[in-house]
Amino acid sequence: MGMSVGQESGDDDIPMSDINTTPLVDVMLVLLIIFLIAVPVVLQSIPVQLPTVAYEVTQTKPENVNLSVRAGPGGECEVYWNLTRVDSDELLDKAVKQLEDLIKDVGGPENVTEENMPEAHIRGDINTPYRCIGGAVITMQRAGFARVGFISQPNPLVNQ
Repeated sequence: MGMSVGQESGDDDIPMSDINTTPLVDVMLVLLIIFLIAVPVVLQSIPVQLPTVAYEVTQTKPENVNLSVRAGPGGECEVYWNLTRVDSDELLDKAVKQLEDLIKDVGGPENVTEENMPEAHIRGDINTPYRCIGGAVITMQRAGFARVGFISQPNPLVNQ
């Protein structure tokens, strides 16, 4: 390593115009190493296995509940049980009644299985706010429906 102390001539009044970049490079290399070590620690996340998207054919059973949800005039949520419009209280009452009738028909809650348990299928308009669809999901879950799903139109351009 060499270091320049000044010019060879005896004139000491001329300032040195060369910049010593060695300390700058040393600091930059240290920062680079620090960032290379710190970035993977910051970017770590909780390992989560995300579901793969697959279209399943809907198994239509007569006991399934078909709901349609859309935004009405003025931002009001419109929920339809089959073709009948219901508000959130009526939706909860109808859903609870359907499950009570099912329990009575199968002979008690111990006879309810996943095969005879009805599902709630929700068709949400694309322009419907999430609060409307989320409200229908929560209401059906409060009523006791274990399986609440969404009916969607598959993209015709995607090959399965």
